[in-house]
Amino acid sequence: MPLTLTLTEGVLPKGTEKKAVAQITDAMLKWHGLTGNKVMKRNITATVHLLPKEATFSGGEEFSGAWVEWKVPSFAFTDEKVQKGFFEEATNIIHDLSQGKQPKDNIYVNVVHAVDGAWNFEGVAMTNAEIGETISKG
Repeated sequence: MPLTLTLTEGVLPKGTEKKAVAQITDAMLKWHGLTGNKVMKRNITATVHLLPKEATFSGGEEFSGAWVEWKVPSFAFTDEKVQKGFFEEATNIIHDLSQGKQPKDNIYVNVVHAVDGAWNFEGVAMTNAEIGETISKG
């Protein structure tokens, strides 16, 4: 389940991007009750995109931002408690790693859902039920 972390250069101290990915990954697993699930953890992938300030905008003006985006099967992040808890934790992770310099209102978290069956998990196209069965093997 791909995590895309996009940051304006300088939002996080250089080299802390790995720590951000690890902490956000662990938070996602925690909020879905999957801490310690090796099948799920190895299927969380991530890319980090660092962009110059002149390439990040709010209201059409240059600014420094952070974006945390998940692409997941349609059953993930459906519970409001999970959404609110994870979004708050992910925001705090970025804010804390920025040493408090990145304003929380310039940290954005969102989730994109895939259509059931339109997911490649463990190298095979699977339905939500098949993914759930595979994850249950832990």
